[in-house]
Amino acid sequence: MDKLISVVVSVYNEELVLREFYQEAGKVLKTIPENWDYELIFVNDGSRDQSIKILRELADGDARVKIVNFSRNFGHEAAMIAGIDHASGDGIVCMDSDLQHPPECILEIIQKFEEGYEVINMVRTQNKTAGWLKNFTSAAFYKVINCLSDVKFQANASDFFAMNRAAADVLRNNYREKVRFLRGYVQNIGFEKTVLEYEARPRFAGESKYSIKSLFKFSINTILCFSDLPLKLGIYSGCAVACFGLIVMIYTIWTWFKYGAPSGYATIVVLISFMFAMLFVIVGIIGEYIAILFAEMKDRPIYIVKDTKNLD
Repeated sequence: MDKLISVVVSVYNEELVLREFYQEAGKVLKTIPENWDYELIFVNDGSRDQSIKILRELADGDARVKIVNFSRNFGHEAAMIAGIDHASGDGIVCMDSDLQHPPECILEIIQKFEEGYEVINMVRTQNKTAGWLKNFTSAAFYKVINCLSDVKFQANASDFFAMNRAAADVLRNNYREKVRFLRGYVQNIGFEKTVLEYEARPRFAGESKYSIKSLFKFSINTILCFSDLPLKLGIYSGCAVACFGLIVMIYTIWTWFKYGAPSGYATIVVLISFMFAMLFVIVGIIGEYIAILFAEMKDRPIYIVKDTKNLD
């Protein structure tokens, strides 16, 4: 019996690249081993351009092209988990539609499945088009989260990854947080894992949908999802401030004995400003954790499907 590889593709305002992606991915998928068949699952994440129209045209001409169309934009992470939910393959590959994730890597992924691996992390060796700032912040992000979290992540792992049906079932049934870091979950679930390296291509068309603000928010949420160390910052900062206060008290007593009156208006102002700043940072961190808890307690759906095409 043939095995099935499901290629899950997140789409958000990609009208300029969809046909090119379909052609390139199709050329690769037609060369996969004879004991494998394939399906292309495009998840339209509330695109405001002509992306859904193009996808429907592709699906009309090819029954292997399947569409999950969201009612609105729910975000890249939601689109990927929706694709995994609707995939029926023995192996599932998640990738972007902008062609920065090379479709030819699918052949290497299938080879790793044949060798018995269950989770395949695709690690980006370089991204020349990202610019030095994005490359630097990406490397810094993994260093920070690996310091704060008990889970150690593969540096430069991307949203390009693959897993077999058993690993996908874990994500479908257990990892259903509303605030999520999917590539982190893939590295965290265990199973037989391996790593493949790839060089990110330039974007075929369009521009990145992640702004600096959204990347910063995404990084904060990721750290909070995988580490409780920021919650302990109050204890550590309290001890540090207590030690600092003890030093200032000793200094004040010394100046009182030596000069007869303690000088220290500037010292008091600096101390108060420092402690209030630390207090507000800690309150802000607690607020972020409460916001995540609030989102989970509301238990709203991760995504809402408006309609599908070529899916049973």
